[in-house]
Amino acid sequence: MNRPRYADDDTQPWYRQFWPWFLIALPAAVVVVSMHLIYTAYNHADDLVVDEYYKVGLAINQQLGRQERARALGISANLMLTPGQVTVHTPEGAVSDATLELVLSHPIESDRDFSVSLQRVGLGVYNAALPAPVAERWHWILRDGAEGTWRLDGIVEASDLLQQGAQDTL
Repeated sequence: MNRPRYADDDTQPWYRQFWPWFLIALPAAVVVVSMHLIYTAYNHADDLVVDEYYKVGLAINQQLGRQERARALGISANLMLTPGQVTVHTPEGAVSDATLELVLSHPIESDRDFSVSLQRVGLGVYNAALPAPVAERWHWILRDGAEGTWRLDGIVEASDLLQQGAQDTL
């Protein structure tokens, strides 16, 4: 027996209706957004904790010894950062190395850290090109060559940064 047809009966199959696709789209959108958030969290995680904290903890005594050696030798440094260049001034006679190593570290993102080799351009003056811009609150480490017998640590301050316009007037 055939069922009687009413005026409001659907004659289209389910996949041509609006509501099933709307109900399918809601969880599908949640899945897509979740995948995007997982990707973002994995690739842009904060680097606040060191992976090898035990080894870093053991190396602290060596770092303190190198800092104490720099104090005993009377070594200090003043950084002057301009766009694309860094100049380091040390007391005359305190440092006689031909090159020094300067490590610049971003306070949060370790993938922005880099180091430059400073060349002596005068008595107590070292210079190098910067591969990336540096801003306030970056950490810096200055040390002698590969042996690393002494070490200085500091933080980039506003007085260390010279803008291009101020450099032109000097």
